[in-house]
Amino acid sequence: EPGRPTPDRDRPAAESLDLFRRMRAGEFADGTLVLRGRIDLASPNMIMRDPVFYRIRHAHHYRSGDAWCIYPLYDFAHCLEDAFEGVSHSLCTLEFDNNREIYDWILDHSGFSEPRPHQYEFARLNLEYTVLSKRKLIRLVSEGHVGGWDDPRLPTIAGLRRRGVPPAAIRQFCDMIGVAKADSVVDVGKLEFAMRDVLNETAPRVMGVLDPLRVVITSWGEAHQAIEAPLFPDREAGPTRELHFGSTVYIERGDFAEAPPKGWKRLSPGEEVRLRHAYVIRCDEVVRDERGEIVELRCSHDPATLGRNPEGRRVRGAIHWVGPDAVEADVRLYDRLFAVADPDDVPEGGDFTDHLNPDSLKKVRARIEPWLLDDEAAAGVLGVDDLTGAPEEMRVQFERLGYFSRDRDSSAAAPVFNRIVSLRDTWGARATATDSVGHAATPGHAPTDAAAAPARGEIKQRPEDRVSDERTAIRAADPALFARFEHYQAELGLSLEEADVLTGSAALATFFEGALARHDDAAAVAAWIINDVRALLPDGDIGAARCEAEAVGQLAALVAANRVSRRAAKDVLGELVAKGGDPAAIIERDGLETVGGREALLPVVDEVLAAFPDKVEAWRAGNANLIGLFMGQVMQRTGGTADPASVRELLLERLSQGSSA
Repeated sequence: EPGRPTPDRDRPAAESLDLFRRMRAGEFADGTLVLRGRIDLASPNMIMRDPVFYRIRHAHHYRSGDAWCIYPLYDFAHCLEDAFEGVSHSLCTLEFDNNREIYDWILDHSGFSEPRPHQYEFARLNLEYTVLSKRKLIRLVSEGHVGGWDDPRLPTIAGLRRRGVPPAAIRQFCDMIGVAKADSVVDVGKLEFAMRDVLNETAPRVMGVLDPLRVVITSWGEAHQAIEAPLFPDREAGPTRELHFGSTVYIERGDFAEAPPKGWKRLSPGEEVRLRHAYVIRCDEVVRDERGEIVELRCSHDPATLGRNPEGRRVRGAIHWVGPDAVEADVRLYDRLFAVADPDDVPEGGDFTDHLNPDSLKKVRARIEPWLLDDEAAAGVLGVDDLTGAPEEMRVQFERLGYFSRDRDSSAAAPVFNRIVSLRDTWGARATATDSVGHAATPGHAPTDAAAAPARGEIKQRPEDRVSDERTAIRAADPALFARFEHYQAELGLSLEEADVLTGSAALATFFEGALARHDDAAAVAAWIINDVRALLPDGDIGAARCEAEAVGQLAALVAANRVSRRAAKDVLGELVAKGGDPAAIIERDGLETVGGREALLPVVDEVLAAFPDKVEAWRAGNANLIGLFMGQVMQRTGGTADPASVRELLLERLSQGSSA
């Protein structure tokens, strides 16, 4: 039904302007008057039925003080601010879809000509094991569940920065997940994978011991020996640092076991192990305190084994260590803030804070290599000018333990390091007998095989350590499904995570193989099904898809053949999943076939460059980032059907010329 007009809807404009000026002057009390837009009381979109533009609010503003007593509402301010500030793409989440009509109406009636901002709605990013709602984040901070807005456990930019997460990892994560129109929840493991992937290439390898156990080398004298060790062991030539070996070194307590289990490859009484980059040592004696706890190991070393194994000598394993000059540091072991994937899944009367992970932060007193506290030396190694203003830029891998960065509260007198991410995902099947460091819960006792943190290349990582408990149980009950799990990795080259998801049910595995019959690129087909098809289905249930598996494979093949852009293909996929059909027919029907020819694209490219002369000059002056703006405009004008590579090539060609004409 149409809305009923207020008694003042037809008040003369001059009278309304007079009242508005008096509102601005503070003449009226809160709630007595509002300024409304006279639009359409019969509009089916309730937002368009004479919405409120301004309200009276006599309140102190944190920036403008008491200078203002009227304030605009979001729908009125949003589009105008974008227009004033030259915003081209105003991105928001799906719940603002209905607001786009008023966004455009206000701009239409405010005299803004093209180019002007446009609103685009996408599904919000939902991450497992965390919350992104500002309302909930405020509660976490105000109720003291975290240490502030920059607490490294929070998904805020300040928190991620303080934790030491590289910006490149966040960009890679965004590239991995893309954007979608359908609501879905992203596995936080993808973010952690991106962190590891970036840090693996950029973080120098050093050694730190989180739970130190003193080792006295009885066969060594008083002097220290300098050992040159690479910061990037996988590189043939690269920077090095100096380790000091002496009569006292420290190893990880969890790397020693008095009664080792079968297959133990670390230190135990009477057995040998290599100290990384140094000597082979043998444990000769165990020293205990008055309470019976192990406080020291007495070992001998083999002088002929510095950095090598003599011919015929077999050493079962290697462990990390620090020397007599190692410095003590506080290390904060950060983990996921919530213990369950969906913190909002609470019974009636419950609260999302009930799911907070009590082990999301553990503090240990560790020993680390001393050069890490020398800003000048560290800056040289890391290739940065200065670390004093950005301590989190010091990102290193403590070998066998994880990636760490220096905290902003760190100093030479009281060093503090934060764990950015562990070396592997242990949430798939975390051993209950171990703590978050990876050591046995009881000091002096060996951890189980599942909990052991092997030296690099020593023991292959078990699939259970990185996959879902639920899917592991399903495969355990279905030998054929487990065989597929192994086949997808060994023969098709899929990652552990991809194989895990695709073999979470026989139906999903069968769907994947059906799609693979039409397009033999296993990685591409897996990505479409895992990231896109499942996101369009309730709870990711493949049984709810209306399309045949072969249609998804055909669509992936069309994208690979550059017959349709990936952006347009996502729209096609939405129709396939909801209604079924032939992807090629949908592409032809909607005119979505990729436009890649020079003759077809050149007029559009020239049109875009002509519309943005100031941006063209800015690009030629050195602002290379503007290429994204130009590409976005071309893609928009072609309905997403243009070949991005061809667009970029033509844009660069035209921009490099003296004129865009």
